[in-house]
Amino acid sequence: MAITLPPDYKPNDKEEFMNPLQTEYFRKKLTDWREQLLNESNGTINTLKISTVAAADATDRASVESNRALELRTRDRSRKLINKINEALSRIEDGSYGYCEMTSEPIGVRRLEARPIATLSIEAQEMHERAERQFRDD
Repeated sequence: MAITLPPDYKPNDKEEFMNPLQTEYFRKKLTDWREQLLNESNGTINTLKISTVAAADATDRASVESNRALELRTRDRSRKLINKINEALSRIEDGSYGYCEMTSEPIGVRRLEARPIATLSIEAQEMHERAERQFRDD
């Protein structure tokens, strides 16, 4: 059953958490984000194909190579983000989206608005970061 979102719909804390409208809202948000990243990635590939002209001097070549390396790092981050978006979309399908992996409590609409790929509630994320710092500082 397809859900049609009202054009001005924004999820809020007053409605039932992960009701069909919220679920569809986040599905659309994630798929739109993924499409944007894929389009940017395709643009990068085309730019890299076009800019294969050899630079005249060593400084120009170094600049071109530096820019290319930066662009490739950015694309790698995008690739990892697309994987996380796909995982979030899978969680929507299995009904676990929006719930903390650590506590099974709702993550919260505002946190999901800010970071739709979140898997931990703010409290669980803070505990996770404290534990990471503790082990890193040893």
